[in-house]
Amino acid sequence: MLVPRTAHRVPLTLRAGGMTDDQATSAATRLIVVSGMSGSGKTIALRTLEDLGYYCVDNLPSALLPAFVAEVAQAGLHPRLAVGIDVRNRSRDLTTLPQVLAGLANIEHRLIFLDAPDEVLFKRYSDTRRRHPLSGEGLSLGDAIARERRLLAPLAAIAERVIDTGDLNVHQLRRLIATELGMAGGPLSLLFESFAYKRGVPADADFLFDARCLPNPHWDTQLRPLSGRDGAVRAWLEAKPEVGRFLADVRAFLDTWLPRFEADNRSYVTICVGCTGGRHRSVYLCERLAEHFRATREQVLTFHRELE
Repeated sequence: MLVPRTAHRVPLTLRAGGMTDDQATSAATRLIVVSGMSGSGKTIALRTLEDLGYYCVDNLPSALLPAFVAEVAQAGLHPRLAVGIDVRNRSRDLTTLPQVLAGLANIEHRLIFLDAPDEVLFKRYSDTRRRHPLSGEGLSLGDAIARERRLLAPLAAIAERVIDTGDLNVHQLRRLIATELGMAGGPLSLLFESFAYKRGVPADADFLFDARCLPNPHWDTQLRPLSGRDGAVRAWLEAKPEVGRFLADVRAFLDTWLPRFEADNRSYVTICVGCTGGRHRSVYLCERLAEHFRATREQVLTFHRELE
């Protein structure tokens, strides 16, 4: 569920290193603050924004947010910023964060808040066996979640987007972040997803390529524990001429037909590549395809279903 709210825009009150208002605005034009309940998917959201070209910092003390924005604006290297702020901050800093955001310097900024029902959070903690950030205070998991909701209430109240991730898997959340947080309506966003056929085909693939016909590094016992992102596997596959031909053919096909999707006002396309185990060939091909399209496009993501 998405709950739209009015974007926060305020007059410039913060300047970095003697910069003018216009210089600060052009240097750092967009800031997204990611907050929400522990276990709701904040890390996935930040990773997605990082793939989309945002300079991301997780668990930044909220009191340091103005200085961080000012420093980055002065450097002028990162026009898009994303910061994770959650219950790991001091409680008084969480209370004053709305005022901190209101005082930011003519920077387009928005706060998104990720949430999920308590029963979903319980299950996620049970599945991952992670400790809740407040468990060190001697609280049970239920009490920790309840206390976290109280501490984060001021942030949820001012969030421009409240996203309920209770019914979303990792892939669906990545897609939602990419399409809902200012990406839709701009250049076409691409997601290259690797998967294992033995676990089923992704339901929302726009293009599907089967790499099971290619040589399989799995049968090399030294390569088996690795993935298609590792140098040894890449070198092994790149030594096989048929892998190069397969990659070139898929790349040429997408170069030809993706512009037609853009002409049809599509904002997001998912390209899935599958192999038997989803660890070597499909991962390698997705990474290589993403490298190719990142040379000419800003919004290119990768997701490796069997590695996540």
